[in-house]
Amino acid sequence: MAFVANAVSLVTYFFGYMNFSLTKSATTLTNFMGTAFLLALVGGLICDTYLSRFKTCVLFACMELLGYGLLTVQAHFHQLRPIPCKDVAPNQMNQCKAVTGGQAAILYAGLYLIALGTGGIKAALPALGADQFDDKVPKEKAQLSSFFNWFLFSLTTGAIVGVTFIVWISTNQGWDWSFTICTIAVLFAIIFISMGKSLYRNNIPKGSPLIRIIQVFVAAFRNRKLQIPENADELHEIHEKERDDNYEILKKTDQFRFLDRAAIPRSSTGATTSTTSGPWSLCTVTQVEETKILIRMLPIIFSTIFMNTCLAQLQTFSIQQSTTMNTKIMGFKMPGPSLPVIPLLFMFVLIPLYDRFFVPLARRITGIPTGIRHLQRIGIGLVLSAISMAIAGFVETKRKHVAIQHNMVDTTEPLPISVFWLGFQYAIFGAADMFTLIGLLEFFYAESSAGMKSLSTAISWCSVAFGYFTSTVVVEVVNKVSGGWLASNNLNRDKLNYFYWLLAVISVLNFGFYLLCASWYRYKTVEDKQADSKDNVDIAKV
Repeated sequence: MAFVANAVSLVTYFFGYMNFSLTKSATTLTNFMGTAFLLALVGGLICDTYLSRFKTCVLFACMELLGYGLLTVQAHFHQLRPIPCKDVAPNQMNQCKAVTGGQAAILYAGLYLIALGTGGIKAALPALGADQFDDKVPKEKAQLSSFFNWFLFSLTTGAIVGVTFIVWISTNQGWDWSFTICTIAVLFAIIFISMGKSLYRNNIPKGSPLIRIIQVFVAAFRNRKLQIPENADELHEIHEKERDDNYEILKKTDQFRFLDRAAIPRSSTGATTSTTSGPWSLCTVTQVEETKILIRMLPIIFSTIFMNTCLAQLQTFSIQQSTTMNTKIMGFKMPGPSLPVIPLLFMFVLIPLYDRFFVPLARRITGIPTGIRHLQRIGIGLVLSAISMAIAGFVETKRKHVAIQHNMVDTTEPLPISVFWLGFQYAIFGAADMFTLIGLLEFFYAESSAGMKSLSTAISWCSVAFGYFTSTVVVEVVNKVSGGWLASNNLNRDKLNYFYWLLAVISVLNFGFYLLCASWYRYKTVEDKQADSKDNVDIAKV
């Protein structure tokens, strides 16, 4: 709730209260958003290496609480803010300066404490919830998939409150009240999650997954001259008697065979002999497979970045489109930052329908507990995102036609076309987000090894972060190559519809790349401790 509300409205706070330029306001917000998603990697590493997911959630929530507290104090006391430009008389404009010094330190400290706290929670909270279900039990495996759907539903509900109630508070009552409500909300979140401490299944940190991955590459390089045995049983693995109940054994796959050298043990024959048997010279097959899983996942995450680049356009250009349109509905004027409530409302309706009707029906047909495979769900979202961009181009064409038809190309007055025409592209993209975002979270959690669940969840959020950062590059490159499709400050004269259609074409090409990646991907197979009758790998079908 708090994060989404600020994501759609902080530009006005930077511009109106911190005296940033429009460009710097937008850049500051983009950097804040991208950093928040990237910092999920920090939370993921801490979860898997040092602390349980519950403790990580509480720790990072406290950081977020402190960040909102700093912003609340700064927004309330005018001594901690620069004199707002909008309140300065023309003959005193020399007093209108952007925030600097200690005031800037408070602002950035608050912002990036929120980014760090939010990022850590994004990595730990989904994994903590998923830990409460045992995917080895068929009934609980189906419930695990349902958990991710309802997790998104809770995020959607909070976001709806954020972009309506919180935005209204900041606009009409002041930013200090808005930040205060966000602070109180985070405080209650900490209290509520702490109340269930005694009921949670908590993970046991298994050491740094990054160290284990580096060890595999180092050991494989050291053993590069050794011959890989034809019998997989000759590779190093922890014996059954040495395992604990939580140790997960991954079966060997035939991809990236050069890494298998990391698991070649010492041999009395001398034909295949490692010089040492330490962790930097000899790894288990499970450790090698853990590394292979991460490598196989990377193309999947790369192929979903562009979808989030399209999402960034809906949060920028589509908001600007709304300022040129009629935003009144039944006498109520919708604030621009509240426009994202349209896809959120569609998601609010679609998620229960998907979980309660589509998944059970698909489960009867496919026999898969989740209804459809994770990669199929992600693919559906990518297709919908391409359709959304195509429709956005047609809606923009209609909006410009209205401007020309009524001779209002250069006017600043709202055009006689309802803002709810934008609802088509928002609604379809909301459905795309429902499929792809949760599909990615569930895919990365299910496919990662037991020792890197949180890190893998964090990696899935990186797709959003890189999508935001890529958006800026895409806009600048298209503007330069096209000769200025988006160079004017007047949307009625820009070629935004061409830009949307270009994004749709690139999205289709990106989907083709995704199909190749998904077809190449191999689902992991965990060794059955009771029997070894399972196939080595399942080929992903999309």
